[in-house]
Amino acid sequence: MSGVSAVAEQSLFGLDDIRRRASLRLLPEPPDPDDPETVVTGESELLPAHVTPRAAAVLVGVVARPQPQLLFTQRAQGLPVHAGQISFPGGKREPEDRSPLDTALREAEEEIGLDRALVRPLGYLDLYVTNSGFGIVGVVAEIDPLYRLTLDPGEVDDAFEAPFDFLMSEENHSVEMREWRGGFRRIHHMPWQERHIWGVTAGLLRNLYERLYGS
Repeated sequence: MSGVSAVAEQSLFGLDDIRRRASLRLLPEPPDPDDPETVVTGESELLPAHVTPRAAAVLVGVVARPQPQLLFTQRAQGLPVHAGQISFPGGKREPEDRSPLDTALREAEEEIGLDRALVRPLGYLDLYVTNSGFGIVGVVAEIDPLYRLTLDPGEVDDAFEAPFDFLMSEENHSVEMREWRGGFRRIHHMPWQERHIWGVTAGLLRNLYERLYGS
């Protein structure tokens, strides 16, 4: 890569540009699943028509380093569902949660001990409906790089950062077809080093890419 190209890419995926794009292109308020105009992504077509998705939220955290990173967790191997998979901190809405932001911040505190005072919301992704019946709101936020984590071993085996520029480069995105209930479903897959980011997490990353960098 030439020096000019490297500078251009650094600017494209730098914090200032991320903040600018977030202010212009992310949703300023969380999507409302009851609004017929709400854009729905994910696997809603795989749900029976009578099923109402259960509300959930995840924290799509951009760590504010000179080379911005995204913060992920690896789910505990002992969990009954999605054991060992790469995910964003998050989970289902609880009665005390006033908003998707509350859900995402509470879950991040419970799962990895992330201090909500170090998190600054930037905007929201489109509603992502999963085949398991959740309607997930992606809360995009900036995380102070001085954060310290305390993992809940019953929920999380590991937490790690991956480069924002790698995950927001379309050439690193792939789609696979996998068998599901006698048919096939499209799965997003974004491998990074020894990690395999796929499924819902990769789908949310794809939505982030389309929101920030899509035409």
